[in-house]
Amino acid sequence: MELDYVKLKQIKPAIAGYIRESQMMLMRDPFPDEVVIHDIRVLMKKSRAALKLVASQLDKEYVSKDVDALREVGRKMCDWRETSVLRKNLKELKKEFPGIFSRLTEDDKISIMLRKPDPVAEPTEEFKAEAEEINELLRKTGFRIRFTPMNKIDPQLLLKELEKTYSIVVDVYLHCRNNPRPDELHEFRKKAKDFLYQLYFFRPLNTTEIKALEKKLDNLTRYLGWFNDLTQLVKALDYEYSYNKYLPAMDELVIRIREKQDSYLSKIWPAAYKIFCPGQKLVNVLGFKLLII
Repeated sequence: MELDYVKLKQIKPAIAGYIRESQMMLMRDPFPDEVVIHDIRVLMKKSRAALKLVASQLDKEYVSKDVDALREVGRKMCDWRETSVLRKNLKELKKEFPGIFSRLTEDDKISIMLRKPDPVAEPTEEFKAEAEEINELLRKTGFRIRFTPMNKIDPQLLLKELEKTYSIVVDVYLHCRNNPRPDELHEFRKKAKDFLYQLYFFRPLNTTEIKALEKKLDNLTRYLGWFNDLTQLVKALDYEYSYNKYLPAMDELVIRIREKQDSYLSKIWPAAYKIFCPGQKLVNVLGFKLLII
């Protein structure tokens, strides 16, 4: 018998859980590793996406304060992660193209980037201060969330907000499909992530279809993330093509990087078209017949 009533996943416990888990991971080790930093940043994105979903039904000032605080946590931790990601990508390229790197041994930027930092026995005072700032932002946001009433959230309004998010992603998709600049692709990834993380709360409407859509979006945003990582690597190498400005080996290295980015785009566009092709209705994308929520 088909149910005529569906209850969405609760948002407040989810956000509180994201923040609590982030605090626990941050306190686990004196030096959070790359995996922990990545996981906390994902939790911050999930929290912000969930807050945007309920923003129209809550105090706008408090929601804005929470979103800004969680964005600041992600920004601070991005600085911790950036160097290690650049080194990881450059090491992978060196392993794949050793001949190119054998001709770039005198390049100072590459040498510095590939150099593994010396082990540090204790966190620096600067690191401790920044970690404390992050923990305080999480604590205050968690406290505000705890006392924010969400027991009268209208699920129909949540669906309308999800439709708005979807429309925003479609618009950004069209922008970057017609003009695939790195900044447009980065914006596409951010908005697609919002849509992905908001979808979680609507799984009860059609669990199988929505989980399948989440998997497709996760793959799509992963390729967009890899594309952006390589864009940042080219920037870190301070490369901007001009005739005879660089060693031929550096020009060749960047060509190889561009080939990888082209490969990612070849996987991104077909998947994005199926999900965000203009003219589609969200309910069709989600694959459910809306009853009562």
